[in-house]
Amino acid sequence: MEHEKLDILAVAPHPDDLEITCGATLAKLVKQGYRVGIIDLTSGEPTPRGTEEIRKREAEAARQILGVQVRINLGLPNRVLMDSPEGRFALGTELRRFQPKVLLTVAGRTPAASPDHHQGHLLAEASRFYSQLTKWDDRFGGTSAYRVPYLVYAPFPFDAEQRIWHSTFVIDVSDTFEQKLAAIRCYESQFDPARFEMVKHFISGQAAADGARCGFKYGERFALPHPVGASDLV
Repeated sequence: MEHEKLDILAVAPHPDDLEITCGATLAKLVKQGYRVGIIDLTSGEPTPRGTEEIRKREAEAARQILGVQVRINLGLPNRVLMDSPEGRFALGTELRRFQPKVLLTVAGRTPAASPDHHQGHLLAEASRFYSQLTKWDDRFGGTSAYRVPYLVYAPFPFDAEQRIWHSTFVIDVSDTFEQKLAAIRCYESQFDPARFEMVKHFISGQAAADGARCGFKYGERFALPHPVGASDLV
């Protein structure tokens, strides 16, 4: 059951990264009937307020609220996460096992937060390439080569750079935005009531701004590494 194929596999360095950036979209995808998985590259520990056990419980509670079918922690080192060959093999193995149609990863440099965010972005991109490589199966647990057809970015709204993406789009998450907030609230070790209210205010404002540009109450913005292609303009 664990390695049934997934439609979407979302990857981020820490438990709570995906909830904050695109949790409402993940919940919406599940409601639309897709099989969705999350891979947390690290446990997110150590932190001043958490433990490995607490973060594991929080991540599972958030998974249940979002309805995501699969959540895996890859166990790479927090704080010193790097885009390394070993990390690429580990994540590439999961891509081969789950064979998702879409790889979704957070994107952006966050010098005021963790440098793991940018390294996770690089690691996800490289692992997608690595997972397709033939004559190297021994480095991927004997799994067969697989190329994920589509790569999508969930940009951090507090990225240090102003990025000109080839294309962006906004998903209407008005119906799942409260699920997103409830999932973030699961991380009590990271967000005490006062900090959660600050995060809620920021996230709500960002989602309202992104959604308003497309006529939605709340939206989540995504980006692609290439222009949107089509054969029929209409």
